[in-house]
Amino acid sequence: MKIKNKIIDKESSTFVIAEIGMNHNGSYNNAIKLIDLAYKAGADCVKFQMRDLKTLYSEDALNLSSSDLSTQYTLGLLKKFELTYKEFNDLHQYAEKKGLIFMCTPWDLVSVDKIDSLGVPGFKIASADLTNIELISHVISKKKPIILSTGMSTQEEIDTTVSFLKKHNAEYALLHCNSTYPAPFKDINLNYLEKLKSYNSPVGYSGHERGIAISLAAIAKGAKIIEKHITLDRNMEGPDHSASLEYNDFKQLVESIRQVELALGSSSDRKISQGELINRENLSKSIFAKNDIKKGTIFSKDLFIIKSPGQGLSPQYIDKILGLKALKDIKKGKALFKSDLIEEIKPKNRYSFTLKWGIPVRLHDINELLSVTNPDFVEFHMSYNDLDEDITNFLNGKYNCEYIVHAPELFKNDHLLDLCTPDKQYRSQSITHLQRVINETKNLNDYFKKTIKPKIIVNCGGFKKDNFIKKDQRAVYYENLMDSFDKLDTNDIEILPQTLAPFPWHFGGQRYQNLFMDPIEIMEFCKSTNTRICHDISHSYLACNTFKWDHIDYTKKLAPFTAHYHISDGSGTDGEGMQYGEGTIDFNKLLKVIKDRSSESTFIPEVWQGHKNNGEGFWFILDKLENKI
Repeated sequence: MKIKNKIIDKESSTFVIAEIGMNHNGSYNNAIKLIDLAYKAGADCVKFQMRDLKTLYSEDALNLSSSDLSTQYTLGLLKKFELTYKEFNDLHQYAEKKGLIFMCTPWDLVSVDKIDSLGVPGFKIASADLTNIELISHVISKKKPIILSTGMSTQEEIDTTVSFLKKHNAEYALLHCNSTYPAPFKDINLNYLEKLKSYNSPVGYSGHERGIAISLAAIAKGAKIIEKHITLDRNMEGPDHSASLEYNDFKQLVESIRQVELALGSSSDRKISQGELINRENLSKSIFAKNDIKKGTIFSKDLFIIKSPGQGLSPQYIDKILGLKALKDIKKGKALFKSDLIEEIKPKNRYSFTLKWGIPVRLHDINELLSVTNPDFVEFHMSYNDLDEDITNFLNGKYNCEYIVHAPELFKNDHLLDLCTPDKQYRSQSITHLQRVINETKNLNDYFKKTIKPKIIVNCGGFKKDNFIKKDQRAVYYENLMDSFDKLDTNDIEILPQTLAPFPWHFGGQRYQNLFMDPIEIMEFCKSTNTRICHDISHSYLACNTFKWDHIDYTKKLAPFTAHYHISDGSGTDGEGMQYGEGTIDFNKLLKVIKDRSSESTFIPEVWQGHKNNGEGFWFILDKLENKI
């Protein structure tokens, strides 16, 4: 089902309708205010109601003096709260300019035609008209999608109307509903959504109960449309206000719906999330060699011990490897990997690339990695502990390659580097930490004489714990960054801010990143400050997935400002640093762009835990990238 540009099906995001109905109380200005609030809250659609009272009600009913009490009450309000056709038309135009879909419920045949003449993309039919085949037939004739509520109806009535809709090839969705205002929780029966699904149409929930919990539960039950009344004040005159949400609650509803959508995921095979991977590495167990194991040794249980961290083969493999032969020597205390059981992935002494290439190293493994290959440079991935080390214990002599340094994100006492925060004390501490990194970088120059001006890659900060900051607030954060740079001794080094992923995982949990994601912002920053960047391909891909940008176009835009690339695969919104081919990046297109537009840039393969088992993750992706970049 499609309403204007919004697809509604099993895979789509929830279509959120802010039901204004008659809650404007006959005031055009109130209606405008409600549209504004619906927009601010994140609704997809605003919906009104239209009645032609002379067509809708009998003459006796319209004679208030002779009608019964309930009819008197309802008609009295309807007459009082009517809007003109011109006002409806103006409201439609106003909502459209806001980017909201405008819909309206007709209560009679005349109103069907009037609403259609407004140019609405679809119709909503109220529960009270589920049995009104005449009205439904007239709506079907307009050839537009229909959303139909099923409140106050029997199963037989629903079956009859659905059959009628199918017979006339109508495009429709069904909303479960209890037409009581407000609806008692005991009467809602959310499990009925399962029955509605059997009609093989999109299903949703129109809620009249207090609060937002039931609507959220409906999402978990498969509702793809949520309709909820919105009001300026729940104490206003009229029957719907008490069952409506004020702005703050409606906003919370929309935000919570989006959270539940993310949490629902899929029923496919379980996969380990990015955050879990970090914890798995640290907390779970691996199979380790208890003693030195010679090549050709038959594996037996006494050769192994189970220990943390969980970087190698899981303990589940222990029985599978017994009786196999060791394909190479395995040192005591080394974790076993799958590659220990199959043909080893070996590095090449030299790879063929157009761009200068390097490998990520730590102080403790640089010599081992450089003994098997000859990159143009190494990229030191520093930890805060590395800053306290005596580098002479790790570096031996002069190295025939250049170097780059990747600054730590995490420092002592759980301090995450943030050069952009408005918190001046926290920012000052971050500046102090980064200056230490700069000093250490300059010390490394004695060992790498080919490097003229070493680069330092920095995740500059600007993150939040709970939410993204608004676009118009980000300029201040970039200004704070430049102020931080001014306080650093950057002579003889070049700082490269790194493009960032929207949901980075740090020790302590997931964050919301804000800076160095938007390509236009990055371009403007680079132009105004004469700054170059490190373009992390996986990070930018996740940002593109989150904000619906084209990744190839993104890479083209940033190519003139990119000094260095981190290359790995990615998936979804937080699947970063994946091995080549394990994600969904189109490397054929991407690598051509990099090769054609960034010939003076450098790159490294930055695969999550690629350094494990003597760098086998790096050798694998370098083989895949060879001759393509």
